[in-house]
Amino acid sequence: MDTASSPLTGTTAAAPDDRNRRKVATAAALASAVEWYDYFVFGIAAALVLGDLYFPSGSSSAGVLAAFATFAVGFLARPVGGVIAGHFGDKHGRKPMLVLALTMMGLATTGIGLLPTYETIGIAAPVLLVLFRVLQGIAVGAQWGGAMLMATEYAPEGKRGLYGSLVQLGVPIGVVTANTVFLVAGATTSESAFASWGWRVPFFVGVLVLVLAWYIHTRVEETPAFREAERALAEQEKGAARSPLRTILTKHLGTVFLAGGSFAVNTATFYIIITGVLDYATRELEMERSAVLTVSLCVSLTQLALIPASAALSDRIGRLRIYALGAVGLLVWAVPLFLLIDTKSLLWLAVGTFVTSCFLSIMYGPQAALFAELFTAEMRYTGASLGYQIAAVFGGGLAPFMMVLLLEATGTSMAVSAYIIGLAVIALISIKILANRAAAKAAPAEAAHAEAG
Repeated sequence: MDTASSPLTGTTAAAPDDRNRRKVATAAALASAVEWYDYFVFGIAAALVLGDLYFPSGSSSAGVLAAFATFAVGFLARPVGGVIAGHFGDKHGRKPMLVLALTMMGLATTGIGLLPTYETIGIAAPVLLVLFRVLQGIAVGAQWGGAMLMATEYAPEGKRGLYGSLVQLGVPIGVVTANTVFLVAGATTSESAFASWGWRVPFFVGVLVLVLAWYIHTRVEETPAFREAERALAEQEKGAARSPLRTILTKHLGTVFLAGGSFAVNTATFYIIITGVLDYATRELEMERSAVLTVSLCVSLTQLALIPASAALSDRIGRLRIYALGAVGLLVWAVPLFLLIDTKSLLWLAVGTFVTSCFLSIMYGPQAALFAELFTAEMRYTGASLGYQIAAVFGGGLAPFMMVLLLEATGTSMAVSAYIIGLAVIALISIKILANRAAAKAAPAEAAHAEAG
């Protein structure tokens, strides 16, 4: 079963108590926050310093393009992490894959903070930077599904959207924390000191991820939905090998692509406003770095309220309705966004990115529960992760790189607006198909209920 009405539990296992639910939800939210923090510090560093330090050239645009290409490499690696963790997470549990993802991210991020520059070790510097970025991508690809399922599969009935949004809050928390640490590093060091060592400080926070990995490993239990699915499958298959990935690829690949198509506009627009705009505003529009970072930080703070609010509303009136509203908003706002940014006014930059952030939050809040409900428990980690990471590759990973290319090729920011509009159209088509599928599968059940009545 692969519709949006697919149950998350349907188990006979004893329901977890409220205390255990809160502990698991908090751990999942923290896992998401620290993982995304580690992932975002790379994007900010790519926009500010990595081009000059690891990809020296005669052109500032070429250096930024190289840094953003390395940023995109992490996204290309995310489906690998999603597939591997999804496969083993559906076979052996959500928790071990989440712990592995956190450990890998902590080591990779700390490694970037310690990495010598091109001037010191030559070509080995960018090669190692790309390698660490690949490891970050694999880790975040593995993490999202594990954290999301730990939260939603422990959620009480009628609150899956809200519980799933706690994991989604990791994104704005990660952005706010990453921007704050970079602002502090920039404010407490000179320009030369920041370029030399100040930018490395945010990466050393990655060590804390290892502490959280140990806590989840020792203190958090596996989800009841997975335990029940594991017992049921053991009885059905009587020891036969099963492959969640094969099941997804042979029977539910269309749903995976629809999920990815519905979400690509969200992740692309998000990375455009937190990374692409940071580069565009400071390098092309010559706005002050600390001021633009401050705007990004403040805008991200608003998501902390909007994401759970939209998720809670989706628990009452439906995921796809809320999700579609956000996609329509991004389509309509794509042109005004860059018209406001191009004024070079900090106020209008804030207004443009704030409204964009509202529409992003409206989509992002219910997205975790929506993706989880598209698949049944025995293949949910694989299916939800693969859909999310496909969107990340074709949306988020390429977005800052595409933005620089479009600006260089056309000389106008309206080309970036057209890029967002195109992805929004794809999202709305995907959402419509998912809604039609859900309605078609719900119709027989409603007819049977009417006859019984």
